[in-house]
Amino acid sequence: MPEITGKPPLRGRQSAGLFVPIRAPAVDATRASAETSGVVMTTANKITIARILLVPVFVVALLNYTGTGREFYRWLALAVFLVAAVGDGVDGFVARRFNQKTEMGAFLDPVADKLLLVLGLVVLTLNNSPRLDRIPLWLTATVLARDVLLLLLVVLVNYLVGHVKVRPHFTGKVATVLQMTCVVWALFKWPPGWLFWMAVGGTVFTGLSSLFYLRDGIVLMRSKPKLTPAGKG
Repeated sequence: MPEITGKPPLRGRQSAGLFVPIRAPAVDATRASAETSGVVMTTANKITIARILLVPVFVVALLNYTGTGREFYRWLALAVFLVAAVGDGVDGFVARRFNQKTEMGAFLDPVADKLLLVLGLVVLTLNNSPRLDRIPLWLTATVLARDVLLLLLVVLVNYLVGHVKVRPHFTGKVATVLQMTCVVWALFKWPPGWLFWMAVGGTVFTGLSSLFYLRDGIVLMRSKPKLTPAGKG
């Protein structure tokens, strides 16, 4: 399913690595109006919305455990986190397999991912001793800094060049897996020594992905044609 944008598609411009210009391919006339509205309630979108609704359940359960120490809340938080994480793959598969890619889904899917992961990291970065091992502050800070950088880059590139979508880099995918593993590891109360080294790996790959996004964003902005003075050329 094509992604719809309010800006004219970029023509004659090559993508710069992770930033891909969104073009406007032909759209099936029977579904064009629904797709343009961006509010198609497909099965994939329903799964994504369910993942977003699970986020407050996860956070409340986790905070209840750190406050009361009742094991029920820890297992509830862990179960909700795992279900939401698995749902990320499920909604993506459904969208691809049944041609249910929509503008709404393209917006909500990363929102669901970030809410779940970032809030989990933030809560587990707090001092929850002796109930839970603490995820290092420098991992959470690196993740937040990378996300802010990416948001600023997307805004700048969209303003200066045109509408683009961000293509995930391998380092970013590895970083996400390591970050999620840190959350699960802490909730399972597995040996803290391994948690430290996974946090190191997550920080390194998060930092590397930031550099790749920054590099490709700069390349794409530099490729913007220079404006000629009025009346010349």
